[in-house]
Amino acid sequence: MVIPGKCHCGTIAFSLIWEPDPVEIPARACSCTFCTKHGGVWTSYPQGQLAITLRDPALVSSYVFGTRTATFHICTRCGVVPVVTSRIDDRLHAVVSVHAFEGIDPALVRRSPVDLDAEDESTRLARRKRNWIADVRFVEPGDRGR
Repeated sequence: MVIPGKCHCGTIAFSLIWEPDPVEIPARACSCTFCTKHGGVWTSYPQGQLAITLRDPALVSSYVFGTRTATFHICTRCGVVPVVTSRIDDRLHAVVSVHAFEGIDPALVRRSPVDLDAEDESTRLARRKRNWIADVRFVEPGDRGR
């Protein structure tokens, strides 16, 4: 299954290949202050492939906080955060917002709360390396990423 997603105006878009088709999509409702204020609910598929397209990079802001190990990609036009990336051992990993999905049956999404505040930096990076999408590419508009 290809899961398309984008911010509200389409400046930041993604295409997540999830094979075989998921029976359900696990989603984590993060309790950190940033995610709480933005309604962050994230999913990843470690075996998936993610292509991220920035239609106009000048309209994309990056935000980091806390351990400064994750970058939230924010559309400055519409304010949506569809993708978070983390560089671990020279490899880009990512999660995507289920709120940014386009045309995906919401019944597939299984949300559960998660509190990661007690993690130290090494534990956090190890969890991301294990659980986040590890095949991540930024592609040019019009390119399918493969």
